[in-house]
Amino acid sequence: MGKPRAKSNPERTRMQYSREFKLEAIPLLESGQMPTAQLALQLGVARNKLYQWRDQLRKSGETEAFIGSGRKPLQDRSEVDRLREELKRVTEERDILKKAAAYFARELP
Repeated sequence: MGKPRAKSNPERTRMQYSREFKLEAIPLLESGQMPTAQLALQLGVARNKLYQWRDQLRKSGETEAFIGSGRKPLQDRSEVDRLREELKRVTEERDILKKAAAYFARELP
């Protein structure tokens, strides 16, 4: 099942469902053994979510579907993302060195 996520409106919580839950729900939907509305009630999911998950799985394939919104693994990040992070780090280092040089230059007589 999913876990509630904190939201600005405390009366309304947003559920997050695991990748495994979604991958198990889709075959149940496609088997057609029970109406979609009944399946949605049984799983505790909105009916349209089942359709969205099915469409996402068809569009992306099983390996790419439901990967989450978190940071991608190092090997999957694009070169541009990696270079942006490196540029940010190097810029911060440069700024620190500039400030240190200015500080020590004032200290000299």
